[in-house]
Amino acid sequence: MRPPPQLPPPCALLLFSVFFLLLLLLPRPAAASALATFAMAKADETTIVCGLLPSASSQDLVDLNCTAAGGDHERQETYPSTHPFSALAGGEDFLCAVGPSSARKDAVDMRWWDLSRNPGRPKRVYLGPPLRALDSSGYRVCGVLATGELHCWRWRGVAIPAALRFVAVAVGKGFVCGIVKDSSPTTPIRCFGNDTENMEAVRAAPRGGSYDVVAASGQRACALSTGGAISCWGSDAPKLNGTAGYAALALGESGVCGLRTNGTIRCFGEGVAKPPDVLAGFQYIDVQAQGDAFCAVLMANYSLVCWGGHEFNATNRLVFPRVLPGPCVPMSSCQCGVLPGSASLCAGERCICVDCAFELNVAVPKAAALPSGKNSARRKAIIWVAVAAGAFLLLAVAFQLALFLWCRRRRRGKDGADELGALQSLMPPRLGSSRSKGPGSVVEHFTLDTLRAATEGFDDERRIGSGSFGSVYRGTLPDGRVVAIKRAEDHATKSSSSTARPARRRDRETAFNSELIALARANHKNIVCLLGCCAQSGERVLVYEFMMNGTLHDQLHDRSPMAAPVMSWRGRLTIALGAARGIEYMHVYAVPPIIHRDVKSANILLDDSWTAKIADFGLSSVLEPAGDCEDNGSGDNPPPQQQQQQTIYTGGTVGYMDPEYYRLQHLTDKSDVYSFGVVLLELMSGCRVVQRYAESVTPKNVVEFTVPHILADDVARVLDPRLPAPTPHEAEALAYVGYLAADCVGPVGCDRPSMTEVVDALERALAATSTAPVSRSVTARRVLSRSGTDQFDLTDTD
Repeated sequence: MRPPPQLPPPCALLLFSVFFLLLLLLPRPAAASALATFAMAKADETTIVCGLLPSASSQDLVDLNCTAAGGDHERQETYPSTHPFSALAGGEDFLCAVGPSSARKDAVDMRWWDLSRNPGRPKRVYLGPPLRALDSSGYRVCGVLATGELHCWRWRGVAIPAALRFVAVAVGKGFVCGIVKDSSPTTPIRCFGNDTENMEAVRAAPRGGSYDVVAASGQRACALSTGGAISCWGSDAPKLNGTAGYAALALGESGVCGLRTNGTIRCFGEGVAKPPDVLAGFQYIDVQAQGDAFCAVLMANYSLVCWGGHEFNATNRLVFPRVLPGPCVPMSSCQCGVLPGSASLCAGERCICVDCAFELNVAVPKAAALPSGKNSARRKAIIWVAVAAGAFLLLAVAFQLALFLWCRRRRRGKDGADELGALQSLMPPRLGSSRSKGPGSVVEHFTLDTLRAATEGFDDERRIGSGSFGSVYRGTLPDGRVVAIKRAEDHATKSSSSTARPARRRDRETAFNSELIALARANHKNIVCLLGCCAQSGERVLVYEFMMNGTLHDQLHDRSPMAAPVMSWRGRLTIALGAARGIEYMHVYAVPPIIHRDVKSANILLDDSWTAKIADFGLSSVLEPAGDCEDNGSGDNPPPQQQQQQTIYTGGTVGYMDPEYYRLQHLTDKSDVYSFGVVLLELMSGCRVVQRYAESVTPKNVVEFTVPHILADDVARVLDPRLPAPTPHEAEALAYVGYLAADCVGPVGCDRPSMTEVVDALERALAATSTAPVSRSVTARRVLSRSGTDQFDLTDTD
């Protein structure tokens, strides 16, 4: 990754002072839950890697997959999921998975698979309160309950005082160590064992200090202080005491790999495997070890990669293209922010939290640690340090306020300098994050050389489409990810006038910035994921996840024969519902709301599972949507609510553009509703938005052709003849969707439904296409009306 540009010394001093002030004022929060969503085990001398993958069948479940890493992943098992697992642990010939219990509310169970035999039905080894930490080694596994008790399974003879409460646990060879909750300064870590070989690891645990991470392997263990410093003890322990700036540790047979607070990985020890060059510069979320092998979750796309030992080589470092990067928890429980895109991986109002250890990249200086003594002396020392630091910072800030204007003038005077810094300023930080790099970041920064190599120099044969400000290419990054790369193009040709060229360049820059800002704020499974960007040497490039099945427009109009999901009415309604949910997220849940302004079938992409995703935000605007539409006036005079909104230049695509928006040039969220209504009509009819129909000489818009037939209760006349005739249930649902589309393209914006109402209507229409009974004793009589307010009428048949 390209290092950030160098700032002039006075500017760098100003930024350092501000950041140092934040470090003094903001203490490091407590560590996040120590539950891993991938595990490494051993079976027949083969490393087995297991992970929780987003389920392809239901968002409420996960897929538990395991693969043998020896050679070419020749053995792979998929364990059926009957409920959403949340954590894994592996050891010698076993795998454990923890998830909510179906037998008891507010409880979890732990299931045990024997990997030495053919995988079969698991055994339940635990049913009780939730776990906050889990670790394993050899054939033993231990966990910390939500109540703080430390329990171990398949381990007889280990004695752990029942009165102690713990927050973290690590299991070694014949011993277990835990970080004691609210411990005294002399015993922050307690270790227990029943084997004489591990007594050194038990006796040599650190005395004094404060810790929140512990790891173990063999007869040694290491811990991280709350300031990120490493302490190791036991037989052949790594000589790392005092090394600072780490958030997680993984101990292997030959050494240790540490995950830094900036997301990168560094490994220590003679003979320990280090991340190969192709993986060395990336940022990670978690890291684990098994023997000489290490695995970690990439921050960029949540893929699981491994290295080390004889199992992993250049051909099989990528184990799973995507895993859950952490347990799904209520969003309100995230103290330090939400991982980008994680809300789309979890069911309900749940997400995956950023580990608090990543919040501050710079460790607190050792000088800030005060010597122990009486409480009064300690308080006095704290006061004096605070007063001295405050006085110093006030003087420094006062001095550098004058330097700030000089820095800004100098930076403005440099034509095109520091483009990456300007780019970072466009990206809003995530909740709880104070920076735009690291695991709380929004996008990754790519060099222009990397993207040129990924697209073979932006070769025309790699071109797969175009967007609002440039061409889109299919590319392959050095780590093997297949991505879509949109490169801004300057359409101001030599023949353009001298006044037109700067304006077109400004339009290109505006479109690039709009898309970057909008997608940096977006976090939904029905919105295309922005992976990275590049602003270098005058180039503007954005990198997205690659959509295997292209655009909805191509599937409807340019593919012959059409794919199966587009050849069924239920499939088309499913695509419409996914796109509607993406737009609803932008209007209702994004902060601030986002108006797309160019909703059309060409901007609805389809991934390999035919999930619809909204794309191309080059024309989007971030502003407040229209509020109450009652008593807002009539005619050509804009209503008061609209008058308060920012007037911007009209943008969109002919045929999809809201006529009211075009006439009044005042943007509201109902403009997107109109465009989506056109897409619904396009899906129902299979017609292009503007084409020549049999009864007309001049081309007509699909709205002009379809809406009169729909309002005359003759929906069948506008249905796509290429599809099979709808069943009675489908015909009823399509008639309902036709009325919904007619409402969406109504001439008055305030009379159109909101996107939340559109989503609700499509959900009920999709449910109505199914002939399956709701239950054995209840029959659903589907009542679909234009109002969108009726629900299913359930009548008990018994």
